[in-house]
Amino acid sequence: MDPEFWHARWQENRIGFHLQETNPWLVRYWPPPRTAPGDRVLVPLCGKSLDMLWLLDQGYRVTGVEISRIAAEAFFAENSLVPAIDQAGEFIRYRCDALDILCGDFFTLDRDTAGDIDAVYDRASLIALPPAMRAAYARHLASLLEPGTPCLLITLDYNQRQMDGPPFAVTGEEITSLYADTFAIGQLCSEDVLDGNGRFRDAGVTRLHECIYRLQRK
Repeated sequence: MDPEFWHARWQENRIGFHLQETNPWLVRYWPPPRTAPGDRVLVPLCGKSLDMLWLLDQGYRVTGVEISRIAAEAFFAENSLVPAIDQAGEFIRYRCDALDILCGDFFTLDRDTAGDIDAVYDRASLIALPPAMRAAYARHLASLLEPGTPCLLITLDYNQRQMDGPPFAVTGEEITSLYADTFAIGQLCSEDVLDGNGRFRDAGVTRLHECIYRLQRK
């Protein structure tokens, strides 16, 4: 899956992954241990997620990373925010108060551009990537973080043969394979959410679990 896939999704407004409300798992399980208002939270593949507004309202600084300028500009326009725009390394940076959205390829993000990251929130990044890209994503995320940095990770687990992604299914075994070398892993919750997801039911999916993990960089 190359960047053009996501550019096309935003250009065609095929963004069924976008939630029109704050993710309830974020509200339930934030903050991670040793995280406090004033810390900077990295939100990879952020789209125009309203979760960023929720984190800002809790007093956090937020750095989102998003490949689509359409998504970044929509976020600010839809929330009546006017960003300053400049260049940050290979990224176009949209900045407004405690929020930065870095527009570019997450896999080219380096520590100098990202700055100091105190926590990570991943609701739609890992599950947006096909299997062949996930190991590289986990390695690159780890390279941006200092030891002890916590992450809140939300995934989906279902029978991938019943529906194509994205969002893709990621099993608990794969989470261990991807992260165990660089993160301590704890599962907070796994809940059957099929009844509330008509798109999956209509596609013939018979089991859909949303799984929430707490990771900590070793």
